[in-house]
Amino acid sequence: MPDIEGIFREEYGRAVAVLVRAFGDIDLAEDAVQDAFTEAMRRWPAAGAPPSPAGWIITTARNRAIDRLRRESSRDDRHAQAALIAATDEPAQVEGPVRDDRLRLIFTCCHPSLSTAAQVALTLRLLGGLSTAEIARAFLVPEPTMAQRLVRAKGKIRDARIPYRIPREADLPDRLRAVLSVLYLVFNEGYTASAGDRLVREDLCAEAIRLGRLLAELMPDEPEVWGLLALMLLLQSRRAARTTPDGALVPLAEQDRALWDHDLIAEGQEIVRRCLRRDQAGPYQIQAAINAVHSDGPVTDWRQIVALYDQLLLFSPTPIVALNRAVAVAETDGPAVALDLVDDLDLGGFHLFHAIRADLLRRLGRDAEAAQAYATAIDLSANAAERAFLQTRADTLSP
Repeated sequence: MPDIEGIFREEYGRAVAVLVRAFGDIDLAEDAVQDAFTEAMRRWPAAGAPPSPAGWIITTARNRAIDRLRRESSRDDRHAQAALIAATDEPAQVEGPVRDDRLRLIFTCCHPSLSTAAQVALTLRLLGGLSTAEIARAFLVPEPTMAQRLVRAKGKIRDARIPYRIPREADLPDRLRAVLSVLYLVFNEGYTASAGDRLVREDLCAEAIRLGRLLAELMPDEPEVWGLLALMLLLQSRRAARTTPDGALVPLAEQDRALWDHDLIAEGQEIVRRCLRRDQAGPYQIQAAINAVHSDGPVTDWRQIVALYDQLLLFSPTPIVALNRAVAVAETDGPAVALDLVDDLDLGGFHLFHAIRADLLRRLGRDAEAAQAYATAIDLSANAAERAFLQTRADTLSP
């Protein structure tokens, strides 16, 4: 039985990017690629997967899109006729500074006429193949809100014919901030999947790092690009230690550091040192430095971590950063001080807020309150590995 789900995870974004470049229509590209995967699910179980599944998907999707354009063209739709002519020509020459299809699509989706939230959400949808529910969880918003946001973003791109405009070199700096946000959210969705049975989606982590390396080649003078690459490499270095062989979550403090990938650590730390020499600090570089401290030596220097979070708060004064800082404060000043900080935050819909609060209450011996917080965190989490870990912790509490 071909692993169609795995092929979808690995190839959906590339197929959509190729078809958007060919047809200049996001809805058409998405529909055609989804049709191709539906056809694969019908054919492949009986006939077997073709020698090049990714090539088959793209060719089938391209043919489906052309068929649809021909039908629309017959109804005198000028836009369809124009797109059909473009699509049936020889493969278009890649123009502009961004040569990778997926990276180019990210820059295209990060058009300044869209809000940053819409840019990021749309790119996660197109590149990562994430469902609306998964993207809504990443943004901590209700699913209907995210659905409306995606519809509006695609409508704006369609109306403005934005996909036809390959970003020029001069466009890149203005779109960089959103592009970095997209890459980090794609990586984060892979690092801890917002839903499903597995903690990690390795395909998304690998793709985000690949795109991060391409971006660093494209814009080598941007320190935040290097900061994000270092951050992803240092987080990725712990992959083998983050779960047991049967997929159970292992928290950072309990991980076997011998399992960490020391080549990735060395590469990430070298980039962090280079960033420090440039002395142009930014939020990704600081987060990379935090993770470099975690990976430096047999134990974590929590005071240095707290100092770095203080610096990060100056750039990103968000409740999420404050929550992460509180975790570090618990190690330097104790769980009671950290709990006061956590209780001041307005993050009631975020499962990690309740998970962290539960852990602090457990360490303070306030088991009844900890049990309630664990229950809330479990209810809010859609990832089976996270839910199982939280339940295991809750089971250790006194009745």
